[in-house]
Amino acid sequence: MDRRSIIKHAGIAGVLAAGVAPAVQAQAAVRWRLASSFPKSLDTIYGGADVFAKAVKAMSGGKFEITVHPGGELMPPFGVVDGLQAGTVEMAHTVPYYFYGKNPAFALGSAIPFGFNARQMNAWMMHGNGRKLMNEFYAAYNITSFAGGNTGTQMGGWYRKEIKTPADFKGLKMRLGGGLVGEVMQKLGAVPQSIPGGEVYQSLEKGTLDAAEWVGPYDDQKLGFNKVAPFYYYPGWWEGGPEVDFFVNNKALESLSAENRAIIEAATALAHTDMLAKYDALNPGALKQLVAAKTKVLPFSQAIMDASFKASMEVFAENDAKSPEWKKIYADMRTFQRDQILWFRFAEARYDIFMSAQKV
Repeated sequence: MDRRSIIKHAGIAGVLAAGVAPAVQAQAAVRWRLASSFPKSLDTIYGGADVFAKAVKAMSGGKFEITVHPGGELMPPFGVVDGLQAGTVEMAHTVPYYFYGKNPAFALGSAIPFGFNARQMNAWMMHGNGRKLMNEFYAAYNITSFAGGNTGTQMGGWYRKEIKTPADFKGLKMRLGGGLVGEVMQKLGAVPQSIPGGEVYQSLEKGTLDAAEWVGPYDDQKLGFNKVAPFYYYPGWWEGGPEVDFFVNNKALESLSAENRAIIEAATALAHTDMLAKYDALNPGALKQLVAAKTKVLPFSQAIMDASFKASMEVFAENDAKSPEWKKIYADMRTFQRDQILWFRFAEARYDIFMSAQKV
């Protein structure tokens, strides 16, 4: 009698008593470490990695566990790509534009000035060439990217003095999230500073910074920026829809079973969706509280927006000349964006403009 007949006639109790084990191969336990670029105090952007890790553990029945480490615990917040390349960790949760200094093309994986909004970024990444082109580029760094969240359009930052014209940026020491917007702001006369979020408050308080951008009302309020810089400007034209990413070391990814690879893909998708929804849910209440605390919430002038757009286009042309990777991906992004702008002009934009003027 063969194995199948024994199991059929004896039942599981009989099989165990007879010492005949079913032909089932148990999944080996997998333990990974994830280095975040964000402080643990930010339950939104840092919290995206927690949402992801909990989902991986639940979907694997506890057989695949990923521990999440805040920026600075295992490596510097801006050192996670180096850590991945060296195999120090298997994963990172970060914003690609932090690594603009390695190659300008990194910024295209998250946000560039006057780029996509969050929905348009999703469309390009998922149903355009975005993810394909970015992962082809990341292969040179031994990493693969998965969407890991989005903040939606960000605010334009906190300022110790009013900013009325482009000339007001001259000599302004400003913390900015990436090297690309720093180059744009330099053309406007600002002095960009690259400082992790956890160090910005003290720098503003001491006056070593004149201004700083971070994300939006909820995160900014938690970091207390309104206490040391009373002017809060909008919009953050350099981050219309910045994608946060999960980066995975390619060797580690290739070592996974098909089941665990599918779990990674599902858990990153969950964390990605959850982050944007969380920001949209939490930002309105935080903005009300900031206004009640006497924060001066002001729009950038048309002159500032126009000058910023012009400066951005100049930097993009310079990048075309110095990075073939940037030139290839940027051209594809802009082609996709033109159609997105056309479509949004007819439905989304008109609807949003109308609703913003109504009382509901």
